[in-house]
Amino acid sequence: MAQSTHRSADAAQTILAEIARRTDHRQAPLLVALDGGSGAGKSRLAILLGRQMDAVVVPLDDFFVAHIPDWQWEAFSVPQRAELVFDWQRLRNDALEPLLANRSARWYPFDFAAGLRPDGTYALSEQSVERRPAPVIILDGAYSASPAIEGLIDLTVLVDVPSAERHRRLAQREDESFLRRWHTVWDAVETYYFTEVRPKASFDLVVSE
Repeated sequence: MAQSTHRSADAAQTILAEIARRTDHRQAPLLVALDGGSGAGKSRLAILLGRQMDAVVVPLDDFFVAHIPDWQWEAFSVPQRAELVFDWQRLRNDALEPLLANRSARWYPFDFAAGLRPDGTYALSEQSVERRPAPVIILDGAYSASPAIEGLIDLTVLVDVPSAERHRRLAQREDESFLRRWHTVWDAVETYYFTEVRPKASFDLVVSE
């Protein structure tokens, strides 16, 4: 754990230095996409960054597409899954565009804890999330540097961790049956995204966690 904490601190300092360089004399909020595969440690890093600067963190998982039945994902091609996984328009309208305009944002997050509904879809939480504007907006989640919103992003950061280590971390925190399904549906999507859509060389900054 000490070694992991040290890596997190190093990664945070690297990102903070780049943000400071880009926000010098800047008036508008800076949107940072904190991207990386599942289990890379993005959320932990986002929390650490949020504690060390005036930033607002937007979890991309809050905008997972709830209306697509769970069984439908395997019928989609890998590129289709990568494109459809999040409600990009709701993310824009409810979170990113208000915050970028220095206005408070309010949205209803995807409610995984409530479980599947009879039709195989999920619901959104009945409790809304509200965030005040800040000079830096951190969009935390895999696929956060997606072309669907690239026109809004000012800094793309890849948290680069080997897949074996990421899978080990996931196994420590997730239910085994959930993980089997997750790997079946999403492993190929992450490989496609980080190879074809957003390869390592396409990011502004690459850190390890």
